[in-house]
Amino acid sequence: MRISIFPLSGAVLYPGLQLPLHIFEPRYRALVKDALARDSRIGLIQPRISLKNAGADEGAPLYSVGCLGKIGEVEALDDGRFNLLLQGEARFRIVRELEVTTPFRQVEAELLGEEEFPALSPIERAGFEREARRFADAQGYAVDWEAVTRLDDLSLIDGVSQIAPFDAAAKQALLEAEGLNARCELLIQLMQFFGRRDSDEGRVTLQ
Repeated sequence: MRISIFPLSGAVLYPGLQLPLHIFEPRYRALVKDALARDSRIGLIQPRISLKNAGADEGAPLYSVGCLGKIGEVEALDDGRFNLLLQGEARFRIVRELEVTTPFRQVEAELLGEEEFPALSPIERAGFEREARRFADAQGYAVDWEAVTRLDDLSLIDGVSQIAPFDAAAKQALLEAEGLNARCELLIQLMQFFGRRDSDEGRVTLQ
């Protein structure tokens, strides 16, 4: 399957979830226009290096797994930029990058089937919610825990994985984790790791 890709460091998308995007670079404006003219689908994937400058992703190595998304709501601004909502459909694995004449990169990829994995056990669910509360309290996040308890396991684990303030490598490891239980276990480990705080400066520390 040929996929036009949008490399974006620090951002991941999961099947069934949504991600708002602001598109301003010319090459990715072209990407969006091309997608809207076809099937409205683009692939979101992280580069393997941190990209600090616009255009720095040219030729940057990519992680092997990303998520195919379909453009839902889209707002075309007068200056050519776009605000859009990308709906995750399926994870994909890159087979090879294609030689193209388009300003945006394209890959040949295989879609990764999302098998049915068992739900979390009551002990796993309780352990996750307990660790999530600790992490949120340590970071000063306000969370509607009553609403959290109403979420199904998949929406909860993938939703937290997508928005958690971890580094790019950690987010990628979560995306590549096979199955709900494995992602839940890794997410707990990451919350414990990133949740340690510098007692003097009150920030997340990796020490």
